[in-house]
Amino acid sequence: MLRQRVLSAVLFVPLVFAAIWFGDPWFTLALALLALLGVIEFYRAIGAAGKQPLVIFGALWTLAVLASPHCPFPQTLPILLTGAIVLPLAWLTLRGEVEGALYRWMGTVGGIFYIGWLLSYLVLLRGIGGGSDGRGWVMLAIFTTFACDTTAYFVGRAWGRHRMAPVISPKKSWEGAVAGFLGAIGAAYIVAALFSLSAAVWQVGLLGAIIGVVSQIGDLSESMIKRSAGIKDASHLIPGHGGVLDRLDSILLVGVVVYYYVWLIAR
Repeated sequence: MLRQRVLSAVLFVPLVFAAIWFGDPWFTLALALLALLGVIEFYRAIGAAGKQPLVIFGALWTLAVLASPHCPFPQTLPILLTGAIVLPLAWLTLRGEVEGALYRWMGTVGGIFYIGWLLSYLVLLRGIGGGSDGRGWVMLAIFTTFACDTTAYFVGRAWGRHRMAPVISPKKSWEGAVAGFLGAIGAAYIVAALFSLSAAVWQVGLLGAIIGVVSQIGDLSESMIKRSAGIKDASHLIPGHGGVLDRLDSILLVGVVVYYYVWLIAR
């Protein structure tokens, strides 16, 4: 398992770096592929719980919401989010479905918001400063999250004794969580220095600390979804890591936090 995990990372990380570095359209296309695979895994988890969502509609609407920052019309996102709520509800109503309709509707909408809307913040973040500033901030968001996950995994594996959330994720420990938190702070300083991000030292440290907390909350949230659905991994698409959603879980929340942090504080 560890060997597969490392090999997958060696292959995956350069592709992530290249997509961020070269920007759009490659960055959005890469996110679109990940979003499509991730939302399908999410709907599969919902289906495993016996409530089949509207997969095709949800997948297409997820891609539309993800790409909405590129649309010049300012009302694009509100229209798409309204459609995400109204159209599945209208479809199920017109079909006269009653049993399980509430859960099918909620599952469909949940996938669009959870994957499409949250990932769209990375598209917004990459576009900051015409893309020149956004590159460094996305690098910080992604690789600080990777550092947090990796540090927490190896320290928890070696020295983890005190379970953090035994019901949701039995293998996660407080020792690993603290190590991930510190790893995120250290990685934030390294990435900020490499890409000459215009932020004060205390801002970088604070952002790293926030990522160190938020990324682990995102990880636990996805674990909660999987446990609720009665599955261990979202899929087996990435050897040693599970599914795409198992890799996106932390980043989904981190992208939102970094975007608003830059918009409110570090710009």
